[in-house]
Amino acid sequence: MARKTETEPSQIAETVKTIVWAAVIAVGIRTFAYEPFSIPSGSMVPTLLIGDYLFVSKTAYGYSRFSFPWGIVPIEGRIWEDKPERGDVVVFRPPGEPQTDFIKRVIGLPGDRIQVREGVLHINGTAVKRERIEDFVDPGKYYGGTYLQYIETLPEGVSHRIIEKNDFGPGDNTPTFVVPEGHYFMMGDNRDGSADSRALKYGVEANGDSEITDQALFDKVGFVPLENMIGPAKVLFWSYSSDFELTNPITWVTALRWRRLGNLVE
Repeated sequence: MARKTETEPSQIAETVKTIVWAAVIAVGIRTFAYEPFSIPSGSMVPTLLIGDYLFVSKTAYGYSRFSFPWGIVPIEGRIWEDKPERGDVVVFRPPGEPQTDFIKRVIGLPGDRIQVREGVLHINGTAVKRERIEDFVDPGKYYGGTYLQYIETLPEGVSHRIIEKNDFGPGDNTPTFVVPEGHYFMMGDNRDGSADSRALKYGVEANGDSEITDQALFDKVGFVPLENMIGPAKVLFWSYSSDFELTNPITWVTALRWRRLGNLVE
């Protein structure tokens, strides 16, 4: 009968210690450096697709209570603060739904006047350049159909793609939004399929001559305080198309969007 050696208990202890330290390091990286997020909706198409998985930088803007799970660190305001730049794609918690992660693009900075007229974004009274390119076509079950696609170039020179069904939807003609100090105006790249800072509460009447400054008029998002920012999206590390089925192992390979892996989020 084989006898247990004296080293077996120490080997088990070392294994447990290694697992514990690995878990601590993983939690530390997720909490303080880079956190993975998945894309559940089409509001950022064509930049981000449903089924994309990406890393968000937790260090870029410093830390607030929203940087930590369940807000367990009671930080007032933000520490080691840095500010988002126009064009950043950012994960944040909207004022009207602070338990939910949203991801949109920073369009308006503090003090800006933002308006959309017939589908064209205006910043501080100047129309933002958009250039028509090939249609965005998606045959899958997520979005389906053909959309008008443009390259939009923001004032500081950041260019990105946007899509539109047409230029006559509710978000294509808005009042002027005056962004308060310490807040940001967020929009999805899928301009007709995004609940963002343009969305007013049902029953609020505002025409093109109105100026919106009151957070109470918004539905969910509105003007987003810097405190509510979690961080900018940086890189895609995984992406599955709508063909993926957990019960069908073949789709684990065929539904993988290989060309998106490792792409930077711009």
